[in-house]
Amino acid sequence: MAPLTAPVLGTLPAKLIALPGVYSPQADTWLLADALSREELDATTDVLDIGTGTGALALCAARTGARVVAVDVSRRAVLAAKLNAIRQGQRLRVMHGDFATRLQGRRFDMILTNPPYVPSARLRPPSHGAARAWDAGPDGRAVIDRVCAGATAMLRPGGVLLMVHSAMSRPETTVDRLQTAGLTARVTGRAFAPWGPVLRGRRNWLQGRGLADEDAEREELVIIRAERP
Repeated sequence: MAPLTAPVLGTLPAKLIALPGVYSPQADTWLLADALSREELDATTDVLDIGTGTGALALCAARTGARVVAVDVSRRAVLAAKLNAIRQGQRLRVMHGDFATRLQGRRFDMILTNPPYVPSARLRPPSHGAARAWDAGPDGRAVIDRVCAGATAMLRPGGVLLMVHSAMSRPETTVDRLQTAGLTARVTGRAFAPWGPVLRGRRNWLQGRGLADEDAEREELVIIRAERP
């Protein structure tokens, strides 16, 4: 399990607009972009990016010619993704709202998601503010579990889900839940990234819950790939 390297960074669009309160591309974004680069996409591929933020991953998919829908609960994120699509000269359909509600009944060949996954002392994820992009309840799984529950219905046969999240959020549980939902699933990538200010700010709480070692300075990130038979 190696640290993230420069080739991974190079897979993302350059000079993205990140409005205040919108999650900027970070190590988890880069790792997921690298996983996406290993998939086969073309003009016949329908892609959904859940929690698009700046639109970085959606734009990576759009560069292949794929038809891409991006969705986010943040209006600022929707605006940022639209602006970045214009600047990059790529076509995206960007939607505001909850993915399960806005896209009910739709099916895709690929789903990408970098969901909120940081464990938080809050019982429920925040309904507004920048922390919506990372806080995900005491176990970090408030959004992850919803994606696991809905992925099968949103994927066409042969469709693929690519998800990134922290090892603190129990990737083995994600794999189990996806398999229970009828998908084949496994961890296909791992990397370490330095702790950012959010994790450093709640170090004592994370250690108290047994989610981090006393001397932890790096976070383990995982890529989970699931496919509908």
